[in-house]
Amino acid sequence: MVNRVVIAAPASGHGKTTVATGLLAAFARRGLRVAPFKVGPDYIDPGYHALAAGRPGRNLDPVMVGEHLVGPLFAHGSAGADLAIVEGVMGLYDGRTGAGEAGSTAQVAALLDAPVIMVVDAAAQGRSIAALVHGFRSFGNVRMAGVILNRVGSDRHEQILRDACEEVGTPVLGALRRADAVAAPSRHLGLVPAAERRAEALASVDALATLIAASVDLDAVAAVARSAPYSTTTAWSPRTQDPVPGRPVVAVAGGPAFSFSYAETTELLTGAGATVVPFDPLHDRSLPPGTRALVVGGGFPEVHAGALSGNAELRADVARFAAAGGTIAAECAGLLWLCRTLDGLPMCGVIDAEAVMTPSLTLGYRDAVALSDSPLAPAGTRVTGHEFHRTTVHPRSGLLLSPAGGAAWAWRGADPEGFATGSVHASYLHLHWAGVPALARNLVAAAAR
Repeated sequence: MVNRVVIAAPASGHGKTTVATGLLAAFARRGLRVAPFKVGPDYIDPGYHALAAGRPGRNLDPVMVGEHLVGPLFAHGSAGADLAIVEGVMGLYDGRTGAGEAGSTAQVAALLDAPVIMVVDAAAQGRSIAALVHGFRSFGNVRMAGVILNRVGSDRHEQILRDACEEVGTPVLGALRRADAVAAPSRHLGLVPAAERRAEALASVDALATLIAASVDLDAVAAVARSAPYSTTTAWSPRTQDPVPGRPVVAVAGGPAFSFSYAETTELLTGAGATVVPFDPLHDRSLPPGTRALVVGGGFPEVHAGALSGNAELRADVARFAAAGGTIAAECAGLLWLCRTLDGLPMCGVIDAEAVMTPSLTLGYRDAVALSDSPLAPAGTRVTGHEFHRTTVHPRSGLLLSPAGGAAWAWRGADPEGFATGSVHASYLHLHWAGVPALARNLVAAAAR
């Protein structure tokens, strides 16, 4: 495995994304090839990582793909890199609720045998930071190599913090001042995705590179990354031994409204024999020529509902495609786009349901079983996915274009969810297809038929 380091924190909000993105950009500015990763299912942070590194930001989620794939996916995503930086999720030991360390930053650090650098918001901390750092270092089995202090108030404050960390044998590798914060706008599901503000996001990433280069000992961080032991791990491959013949065209929605996707999804589709063609539902007036299947991932269609609704030509084209039996796989934002309406605005009308924003957040991992045959999976298929939305669909599940259809998924503690027929699969559940690679081949095979 490549030289690597994990950027963690005691909890959310301490500045992991600021530091990880800034480190990626600062090392890239030095001419290093850097590979970015994010622990967990989050889509937004990897978008900023990709701008900083100049290569796709990838997720390492042992809950969604299985812990056996974390190393191979890391090896695949870091191929050709000089240095890999892995941003953690929540607090260092926070993972799937009720499942101990599963899905946590600490678990991924252990699976990668990677040293950890903690980012600590020190705004209200003095010498007590030593107890916090010592507690995190001694609680589990991670190798904590140092601390980066965030929101430090003054030279005197910084010295107090450095002295305290030295008392417990943990070096301080950098200190960011309160006044030096580089802000990124946020809204109801976190940061605004980089795809929605590319020019401003690039400027923010450039400012972060400058800030981190001035505030963090990059040579010390590089030395920490080099301390990770050498490991030979066979890289994951998206290629299948028997790709579907004919190279059917699979149109994949993207752009600002549908920016939530894992890089491995299109790689798996290509590996399964598809010709993948991206398109932007905000601007393109029709599906790509020759489209045999449509994949629509997550994002923020509620933010762009007016523009999506205003693209009547594309909405009509999608409806015709579905009525003719075209293969469609949609999750979360894609589900909303396929409904009759979203907050009262006309959408594609593929699904006889209405979608609306709600004040409550639905969030968490789901162990699901497929209830109906669909282009993605036959009934009975078991997956682990993730929900993350502030919308609801009425009805939650049911028939779509054919009386043979039904609900897509069921999981414990919830009513059946999603819509599925032999040609359409639409659901709130986000899936990492690397964990169930048959999904890609199933869809490409359906497209070829």
